Amino acid sequence: MNRKVLMGNEAIALGAIRAGVGVALGYPGTPSSEVLETIARENKPGIYAEWSVNEKSALEIGAGAAMAGERALVTMKQVGLNVASDPLMSLNYLGVKGGMVVMVADDPGPISSQTEQDTRCFGQYAKLAVFDPSSPEEAYTMIADAFECSEETGRPVLFRPTTRVCHSYASVELLDATDSSKTCGFERDSGRWVIFPRLTYANHIEIERGLRGLADKFSDYRGNEMRGSGRRGIASGGVSWLYVLEAYGEIGVECKLLKVSTVPFPARMGAEFLQGLDEVLVAEELDPVIERELIMLCGKLGIQTRIMGKLSGHMPCAGENTPDGVRQAMENFLGTGENCPPDGKSHAAAAPPAIPLRPPVLCAGCPHRGSFFAVKEATRGRKAVFSGDIGCYTLGNALPLDMLDTCLCMGAGITMAQGLHRVEPDALDFAFIGDSTFFHTGIPGVINAVYNGHEIIIAVLDNSTTAMTGGQPHPGTGKTLMGRDAPRMSIYDILKSIGVDDLQRVNAFDLAASKAAVTRAMEARGVRAIIFEGECITLSKKNRGNACMVDEHLCSGCSLCVRKLGCPALSLRGKSARIDADSCTGCGLCKPLCATRAIIGGDDR
Repeated sequence: MNRKVLMGNEAIALGAIRAGVGVALGYPGTPSSEVLETIARENKPGIYAEWSVNEKSALEIGAGAAMAGERALVTMKQVGLNVASDPLMSLNYLGVKGGMVVMVADDPGPISSQTEQDTRCFGQYAKLAVFDPSSPEEAYTMIADAFECSEETGRPVLFRPTTRVCHSYASVELLDATDSSKTCGFERDSGRWVIFPRLTYANHIEIERGLRGLADKFSDYRGNEMRGSGRRGIASGGVSWLYVLEAYGEIGVECKLLKVSTVPFPARMGAEFLQGLDEVLVAEELDPVIERELIMLCGKLGIQTRIMGKLSGHMPCAGENTPDGVRQAMENFLGTGENCPPDGKSHAAAAPPAIPLRPPVLCAGCPHRGSFFAVKEATRGRKAVFSGDIGCYTLGNALPLDMLDTCLCMGAGITMAQGLHRVEPDALDFAFIGDSTFFHTGIPGVINAVYNGHEIIIAVLDNSTTAMTGGQPHPGTGKTLMGRDAPRMSIYDILKSIGVDDLQRVNAFDLAASKAAVTRAMEARGVRAIIFEGECITLSKKNRGNACMVDEHLCSGCSLCVRKLGCPALSLRGKSARIDADSCTGCGLCKPLCATRAIIGGDDR
């Protein structure tokens, strides 16, 4: 027996390889990124993997491969599903030939996302089957079930791990490859692969019929299970199921348990579970999907069981579940907890001790700090609005920089700035966007600005990587996910080619040059762009021996370097500034701020 300790995402990747995946695509986004990276690292013959420019492109490429009979995996996080939703909704009506699994990592909390979205609800809305693993071990085998389900139904399938499944570790038993024999090759058939209203209507009927069949089939699926006995029941799914099992073993009160790992809901199993129960507690993340299904089942079958969960206030309506929180809710429900409230609602649970806050900050040596500071200094005294985007540079909103006024979604900074300027034409409207995000969804916004004659200043923060999600390559890096050399797309040339004539490139670590570039752009008209270039510190890996130092004899104690930049390597010790040599990268951004020239060392970039 071959066992290996794996991160959940690694387990999903190896499970997909075991299932015979041939094409794997996606766009990086925490907590999903490691799946494709693992597939690329394993580098099995016959498997192609790529970071696509965005989730929509990845899904459409995967659709083409699956239509030609290949097993395709497309990965993203929950907000990436919003980008991919247009082709996915239509693809379900056309169907696929090879198995196609869309892995969408949900982020309860949220821990590293703009929103809390439940992909199970999207599955219900889009009429797609959803598999919801509860652990890395289950995710490893369940991904093969998802591929098989896709091929049996001829439709794409969603696979929904959450952050605690993606990023937890477990000892996983590695199994032999599944039998995924397939015939690849596209077969021309306009009556199947070309979407028209008449075809959509007919296929909608087939989709509904197929979902009813899946609901019955999933009642016998090994990923859904029922155990225990008694007059009370607890239903759960995902990682919350593990929390329920842990608490159940410790509380020692007999009750019925139901685990639901699929959409459509296994109605036959659910009806069997409800028989003889007076009340049920539902523990799930994020939306009350299982809870609503049980309530509807009670109404449909005339069962008088009371269903409690998020809708009734017995479980939190937002955020991720925790082992302690689920246990407290179960003790309240089963009447075993100390000071158990009469209504059993979760709001009566004792609050955990407060955890000290550690707000995220831009790294020491981050080029974005110089870019933001240059814009801040150049616009001092002017009416300006700063639209941001998704990436490390979102942290530019934190004090002392305080340089982001809006942040909506990928690529929206450039387009929101256009709307803001139409309402307040006397303001300077800056749009900050990173290099990876520029390729993801930034280019259409620039085209719109040029075409419609908007007055904005675009600040492209080019640090040569997709930094926030782990340093993945993109079209501007000259490398692919598989490590191959690729044409290096020039952001400068792209902007020039789509009509941005007022275009500058500056070193983000050169404050004087950066400030001058911003001042020049402020006096121009139309669409202007400044590309602030500076490698991410995770790429440059500067020698720690080049750290800056403070000459305490020259330092006046004014603290301007600390108060203006917010660099984590800078602090005050008594009346003198101090630079932590272990954190400092020697970027030198702080040196021009010191009137007494007390900061020495570092290197010139």
